[in-house]
Amino acid sequence: MLEASASVAYAIILLSIAAVAIGAYLFLVFREVPGAIEERLGQYEDLPQDIGEWVRDSNSEHAAKAQAAGQFREVRVLLVDGGMFKGQRLVRQARYRSLETNKIERIEPDEELKRKRVKK
Repeated sequence: MLEASASVAYAIILLSIAAVAIGAYLFLVFREVPGAIEERLGQYEDLPQDIGEWVRDSNSEHAAKAQAAGQFREVRVLLVDGGMFKGQRLVRQARYRSLETNKIERIEPDEELKRKRVKK
């Protein structure tokens, strides 16, 4: 009985070492080899044409509510660096301006947009 549990423990230790080694290998390859992620997972879809520019929103539900309140809604999409372990990400920002004075009256919290990968 002692031999069986020792062999099971030995197998678990070997599998854990193998899993850590495979994880480290994949981490290094995906991080350091240019194009490795795109080759295996696909490229991100194209960025919007008006990136970084404020555009007046006229056809959403939020814009209709703002119009009723005497405001208009502007939105923009930004490409923001994510840091060391997280890549770039798309963020949508929205602000509301007064129809009369054109002053910014309120700002919505940033909304992170998910980019889809497209296999080519």
